[in-house]
Amino acid sequence: MNILIIGGTRFLGRHLVDSALTRGHEVCLFNRGKSNPGLFAQVETIIGDREHDLGKLTGHAWDAVVDTCGYFPRIVRLSASGLREAGSVGRYVFISSISAYASLSKIEVNESDPVGKMDDESVEEVTGETYGPLKVLCEKVVQETYGERALIIRPGLIVGPHDPTDRFTYWPVRVARGGDVLAPDRPAVLTQIIDGRDLADFTIKLIEDNATGIYNATGPDYELTFGTLLETCKQISGSDAQFKWAGVEFMNQNNVAPWSDLPAYLPDVGEEAGFARVDISKAIHAGLTFRPLKDTVGATIAWANTRPVDHEWQAGLKPEREQELLKLLHT
Repeated sequence: MNILIIGGTRFLGRHLVDSALTRGHEVCLFNRGKSNPGLFAQVETIIGDREHDLGKLTGHAWDAVVDTCGYFPRIVRLSASGLREAGSVGRYVFISSISAYASLSKIEVNESDPVGKMDDESVEEVTGETYGPLKVLCEKVVQETYGERALIIRPGLIVGPHDPTDRFTYWPVRVARGGDVLAPDRPAVLTQIIDGRDLADFTIKLIEDNATGIYNATGPDYELTFGTLLETCKQISGSDAQFKWAGVEFMNQNNVAPWSDLPAYLPDVGEEAGFARVDISKAIHAGLTFRPLKDTVGATIAWANTRPVDHEWQAGLKPEREQELLKLLHT
């Protein structure tokens, strides 16, 4: 198959390229050439952006396009409508998010549950409140434009090598340093993650199968506890880490923010009660598979070790702040 990827040189995009090439498909990239230029020198790359340079795609034909970086419906409409009017693609694949749901308070949210809405649909600013509803509007554009040829994938937290957010990378690297590690809540609290390479393989498989509709895509295919996650990090790194579990009350009293200070974690009560229990049975039935957690942890550590020593972390506690909290917790 011939696949166009909008983006394709960062995180999920680069995994999509690797997966498609490994499975024997032809790939073309459409991007601005600013992130990791030359990463895929063997792949045709059309330099441009969809606001001004869609004309560069005229005269080409692809079996599918994968939109990895659509955040605003106006921008997604440009590529979706432009490619359809030019007769350039057979299927439009939009990477959305489980944040699209109106609420994650329900256990096992599935693809038919209500999605978020915006009072002002003209807003083009991504915040914690607008991110999900904006993805919903983007989904709607793709579905209206392509009908049965639209494929919507709603991932959970994407993790693994080349993740620029550090929302998972923090844990393998922090545990590898050893010593007392501040951990969130309790060992039995759940989390859901998906390795970007597994998500890429699943996306390409759906394209091969001419799949349509909406798929939740997170994992793994068992209940993953934070205790298991951190113990796996300790096992793979061989560190002497000791986990000090900070309860919800302690975190609230000391302004420790879930998700940012302690990444990949949200309390399993209230509005986030179902955050780590999203229903992925439809995706599993369609062929979503998962590599062992230890493989994701090992690959993440190996990649993180290639980054500069002065890398500026995007998530997680700074060492000084963690030590301060550990002392408070001990007291």
